[in-house]
Amino acid sequence: MTEPILLDIAGALATRAATSLFELVKNKFSRSPEQEAVLEAANEQEPATVRRLAGQLAAIQYEDEEFFGQLVTEWQKLRNEAQADGGSVINQVSGNVTGKLIQARDISGGISM
Repeated sequence: MTEPILLDIAGALATRAATSLFELVKNKFSRSPEQEAVLEAANEQEPATVRRLAGQLAAIQYEDEEFFGQLVTEWQKLRNEAQADGGSVINQVSGNVTGKLIQARDISGGISM
């Protein structure tokens, strides 16, 4: 089973929301046509392709510990940058969402869909 952090990273890579993270992985995967194809396919954001990308990241964890350390460091840096201060709110979704998603801070009354 793939670690949850790798699924989160793969989800962020699929949306290409984190440019620095994407460039780091793209540079590493450019050396392997198979890995490069997995990264590109994940852009479709289908759960199976994102899981496949997470699997590629898991394999790298043991093949290239230095790169994997850079990957985790970059991910943590991005996560730390998204901290809310002074009562503000940051809504983040990681991974694949199926169904309805509501992100909010203060709600007065009900929510209906």
